[in-house]
Amino acid sequence: MREPAGTDPQGAHLTHVASTDQVDVAVHDLGDAEGAPILLAHATGFHGMVWAPLARRLTEYHAIAPDLRGHGDTPPPVGRGLDWNGFVDDLLAVVDARDLAPLVAVGHSKGGASLLLAEQRRPGTFRALYLYEPVVMPDDGAVPSPDRQSNPLAEGARKRRERFASYDDAYENFRSKPAFAAMDPEALHAYVDHGFALEPDGTVRLKCRPEIEAQTYEMASEHHAFGRLGEVQCPVTVASGSSSEFGPAAFAPAIVAGLPHGRLLTFDDLGHFGPLEDPARIASSVLETFADV
Repeated sequence: MREPAGTDPQGAHLTHVASTDQVDVAVHDLGDAEGAPILLAHATGFHGMVWAPLARRLTEYHAIAPDLRGHGDTPPPVGRGLDWNGFVDDLLAVVDARDLAPLVAVGHSKGGASLLLAEQRRPGTFRALYLYEPVVMPDDGAVPSPDRQSNPLAEGARKRRERFASYDDAYENFRSKPAFAAMDPEALHAYVDHGFALEPDGTVRLKCRPEIEAQTYEMASEHHAFGRLGEVQCPVTVASGSSSEFGPAAFAPAIVAGLPHGRLLTFDDLGHFGPLEDPARIASSVLETFADV
């Protein structure tokens, strides 16, 4: 039976940073410790270690990838719901603890939205941002957005199986699911190895509980970052996979239009999990984007 990796093979190590609401944010250090810092913010249901295959290719950077509250090794808040401003608290706590600002950052889905919210709250935190399908929904109804009262992503999350007989069993299960099947095998192994905890009976259980994931999806339209895009003065690249009538890829052109210094990149052969599907190509795109920043 394969044992889960305790650390990333490239030498990742785990530290903790205090945030608000009695949350201690777990932070994974990935890549070259001598390089310039780059902050990597993960999507809903994931954790910092899924960035390991991409971070390894950011050869000139020291990648820092936190587990945002309720995900990975960071607990959910005490006495507070999963308002997305809490994810901003976590990111800024990491920036402050390491004295990183101003720096560059990459965000995926919820992580991308959280980075935009962080820059809106504290202008000048980031020199430039690279956001893959950030969940930032137009407020004008021009693009359909999910109804919080009937949210298929939340409904699906609540039905998610959270226990498996072993890490291998969990890996084989996710490998057969449409979205996860497209993931790079190393990224999928990282998701399982660091996203599940070993139970006393030998089974493994999701660290990000289905209810936490569901609540995160339900709060996705409550942060109102779209209406404040004009406040973001740093360069922002918004990347997306194949577009659809509804979904983060559909929001991308409107987000770019609202940014003072926005640029749109499209990867037609990738889906919403793009950074985890093709870490090498997205890493190359990140390096090219930040080359002159």
